[in-house]
This record gives sequence, structure tokens and C-alpha cells, in this order.
Amino acid sequence: MKKVIVAVMALGMLMAGVVQSAEALHNPGGTGGVESLRGASEIETTRAADPMKRYPRDQGVIDSDYVYQPPLIPHTIRNYEVSQNANKCLACHSWKNAKDMGATKISVTHYQSPRQGQVLSDVSPSRYFCLQCHVPQADAKPLVGNDFQRVDALR
Repeated sequence: MKKVIVAVMALGMLMAGVVQSAEALHNPGGTGGVESLRGASEIETTRAADPMKRYPRDQGVIDSDYVYQPPLIPHTIRNYEVSQNANKCLACHSWKNAKDMGATKISVTHYQSPRQGQVLSDVSPSRYFCLQCHVPQADAKPLVGNDFQRVDALR
């Protein structure tokens, strides 16, 4: 009985492999019907890169769309290093440099420890990686449509 079950299972797996190879003949190396937000393309096909997003210069402070929204970055951040060893954002936005650079100071909350609320002499490690919350505002069309509406108080 065991031999019959094993033989039937082997035959079933063999047939499944034949069906898969027949599909591969019709669609070799295909995506299997999967389509991304950028459209359908074969894995082997290389398409042209999307054009670089445009970051309007000197657009000033960008209005918030919801309460407690981290401020958006109104300039490009290309080639800005924000790592464990360096933070290019602080070169302009720290309390020490903001006035000379004509930049917005980072919030005093960035100098407080999150658990104890103690005021620190430097930016809190939990607030050091600016790009976790703050993003540049590019002049780009959305990948997907939405019907988001601002909170009435922010209009």
C-alpha cells in the first residue's frame, strides 16, 4: 500500500512539473501575472529609469496636512550623510548653527530624552536620524490616487 501511495504522489509531482514547464514555454521567465505600481515588465527586460524628482528651490515652510506631522524638508537632501558618525542636517539646523545658516532650528523636543524627559546638551540619540520622520517634498505625482483631506483646523 505504501508503494502505491508513493507512486501516486511521484506521478502527481511529475505531472505538476510538466504543467509548469508547459507554462514556461508560453511565458519564459515571466512575472507570473504580478504587476507593480510601475506597471508590468518582464524580469529580463530593462526599462529606462524614471526621471529624477524635482525639488522646488526656496519653497519655504510647507504647511502641515495633519496634527503633529513632522515638518517636511523644503530642499533636496541628495548626498546628505545621516549616519551614526555624521548628520549633515545638524550643520544647518542645530541651535548653534541655525541663525548663521538662516535655517529653522530643530525643536527643543529633540534635546529631551524620550523616557525621563531630561534636557540633554546634544540631540537625543532617538531623534538623531532625522530622515525617519522628516522627508523632502518633491514635485512628483503620487504613485496611487487618494482622497485625503486636511483637518479643518489646518486649512
